[in-house]
Amino acid sequence: MKKEAFEFMKKEEAYVGILFLIAVIIFKIAFYNENLVALLKTMLSLFWLFVLPGYFIMLYWEEKLNFIERVVIGIGIAAAIIGIFSYYISLMGFNLKYHAIALPLLIIFIGGMINLKRFTDLKD
Repeated sequence: MKKEAFEFMKKEEAYVGILFLIAVIIFKIAFYNENLVALLKTMLSLFWLFVLPGYFIMLYWEEKLNFIERVVIGIGIAAAIIGIFSYYISLMGFNLKYHAIALPLLIIFIGGMINLKRFTDLKD
């Protein structure tokens, strides 16, 4: 694969990091009595469950939507997908304690594969 295909990812990785820091600062202001370690754990879990899967799902529309639009839409889509899939795989017998690990990983993997296929199609 060409190096140019993933150059935008470097810039957007920085944007995701800045978004995380802004969210931590906002949550620290809102919950000023809360311990910083507990706040960081909460923010990491929120980012793991909703922001990262949503970001990877929306990478497909990288050319049509800017970063903030993709993150905002992706958070809603990721929350919906995780909620719906969590319900149905619980009905199939998959233990609930594994949902917070398996579902975001699955969504990130699927989003990454779709994006990887798109880049290999652009290369040809």
